[in-house]
Parts: sequence; structure tokens; C-alpha cells
Amino acid sequence: MIEFKLPSLGADMDAGTLLEWQVKPGDKVKRGQVVALIDTAKAAVDVECWHDGEIFELLIEPGAKVPVGTPIATLLEAGESPPSVRRQAAPAAPSTESAPAASPMATALVDEPALPPASRPRVSPAARKRAAELGLDPAALSGSGPHGVVTLEDVEAAAQPAAPVDRHAAMRQAIAAAMSRSKREIPHYYLSETIALGNAMTWLQARNAQSTPEQRLLPGVLLLKAVALALRDYPQLNGYWREGAFQPAAGIHLGVAIALRQGGLIAPALHDVADKPLRQLMSELGDLVQRARSGPLRSSELSDASLTITQLGDQGVDCVLGVIYPPQVALVGFGRILERPWVEAGQLCVRPTVMASLAADHRVSDGHYGARFLGEIRQLLQDPDKL
Repeated sequence: MIEFKLPSLGADMDAGTLLEWQVKPGDKVKRGQVVALIDTAKAAVDVECWHDGEIFELLIEPGAKVPVGTPIATLLEAGESPPSVRRQAAPAAPSTESAPAASPMATALVDEPALPPASRPRVSPAARKRAAELGLDPAALSGSGPHGVVTLEDVEAAAQPAAPVDRHAAMRQAIAAAMSRSKREIPHYYLSETIALGNAMTWLQARNAQSTPEQRLLPGVLLLKAVALALRDYPQLNGYWREGAFQPAAGIHLGVAIALRQGGLIAPALHDVADKPLRQLMSELGDLVQRARSGPLRSSELSDASLTITQLGDQGVDCVLGVIYPPQVALVGFGRILERPWVEAGQLCVRPTVMASLAADHRVSDGHYGARFLGEIRQLLQDPDKL
């Protein structure tokens, strides 16, 4: 038996609300398949299953808000069958005070007698009739009457629309909590370097001139690819600080800070950036931005980022000094691409440049290592054909 728990979708998430199940008991599921839609403080997220198996039981109902790490479903592994599995008894959850409930944790137990079924919740006749008229299940309601009896008032209250959630305020609180934790726990150090982009911009303009509008690239995609390639040689910046130690990431998955139209930001991941051609990255980046602002993201996009990149050049900012997004150990920032005086081969000229910055965790790396990493990004951007 496998417990499927509500995953953490970032350091700024401590709970989520189930909006919709997309599977039912008995369904076969594969790793990576979307099984539920979860609402967080920032977005509605498609939650993917992390195991192959068969859905045995859905442990929470749509509308329930539960902490990260709470079991929300159980899966049967290959070779298991429902008759060989039962659930352990435990005290009822707060939302079902009227009757004993099974534990949300299901454990495989063989050759033990089944537990007696839980008693039916007590419901007043008027409440039962009104619930039927409204299409509500009285068993799902908490009773306020004597000894937990579900009353007519409980049913009428459940039928009222929920008060609107101020998502913007919740998002600001979530961001503040994550960034406060970052500055409190992570010993940041900062480095910056101005990088000449003459070769890169000339190459990009020539390429875009020969491409259809759909195939054209933005300069930001070159910056993403250069960071990803540099991380191959500087893996101490690509990973997580967990349980008192650095854990290198399995792949180079870059979180991209995206400003949301209603305010706030989110940083979903582009996966395996170093291995993808620029055109594919451009397409995936556009899709990621669109879904971050208007459609559901996937849980892997919110939990896999191994280093985050923030680009504020389009806002006219010369330099960005970011705050590391825990449990990551580094963040790279890029300001606007700006023509500046530049000395090249002893001659004063004008070149397009960008200010690159690095915020890194001193528990994992030091300034010398970080400086060489920025130097590697600089060198990669001088030869755009290799990106």
C-alpha cells in the first residue's frame, strides 16, 4: 500500500485545498499522471502521481483544506488486491466530529478481521429533508446540535457560498513567510558582473531575421541556456539544503520568476534546460508564462526547480539582487540589456551589456566558486552558436 501525500509545492506553501479529483477508486495510474487539482495561496495546481499503481481510496473530499504531508489517497502496488488491505482505526478528523473515522493513513495488514463499520452520523429529520433538496450529503457535514447532531441550520450554512478568498493577500503572506525564512536561515553572499552581449545580440538578430514570428527567440532564452550550461560545471549551485546538508539536484531545472497580473509572483520550473535546443526552450517558456497567469501549473513545475532565475530587465532595472528561494541554494538575476561604454582591444566603444548577479548560500559555496560560475556564464554568452 502506498500513501499519496499532499506534496509541498514550494517553501511558501504549508497547506492546500482540494478542488477536484481526476481519478476514482479502481483507476490505474502512472507516474506523472495528474490525479487532482489543488488550490494553493498562489495558483490552482495539477498534482501528479509519483507512483504507478491502482487508486484504492480517496481520503479527502473536494473542498477540504489539509496541511502539506497529509495523506490524501492510497494506492495499491502491483500484486496487491483490496481484500488483503484494510484501514486502521483512529479518532475522527475535526470535520467529521459526529462519528469515529478511519485514519487517513492506510496500512497493509493481512489475515486480520475487518473492523466494524463506523456508525451513521445523526441527522435531524428536517436537516435530512433539506439536505436532499439541496443535493448535499449530510454525512459530510459537522453537526452543531447536541452530541454532534446535524441540524437544519448546519445544512443551510453549508449551502451558503463560501466567502471569497483574498488570493492576493494570501499570496503576499506566503511570499513574505518564505523570504523571511530565507533571510533568517540562509547566509547569503552576493556577486555581480557586467557581461558584454555584442556577439549574442548580433547572432540573435540575424537568426530572428530568418525566422517566422513563431520561431523567434527572446534574449532571455539565451541567458537561461547559458546559466543551465554553466551549472554542469558548478553543481554546488544546483540543488537543495535539506536536513542539514546539501543535496545535489538530479537535473538542471530552472525556476523562472513570473510576475502575475493580479500582483505577486510565482517561480515554476523549466525542466532539463541544459539539454534542450533554444527553440524548444522558447516554446516551453511561453507556455509556462501563460499557464502561470491563467491556467493550472503542474506540481512538478512547482517542486522541482533547482535554481531560480529572475529577470527584471523589461522593468528598466539595471541590477537584481535576489533572495534565495529555499530549499534552493542559489539565485541568478539579470537586469536590462543596455548599451554602455565598453573597452575592447584597447579601444573605447559601445556594446549591449547585461548585469548578472548571483545570490548564493555560504553553507554550500563561497565567493571564489560563485565568481568562477559567473565567469562561465560570461564566456558562454560570447559564443552563442554553442548555446
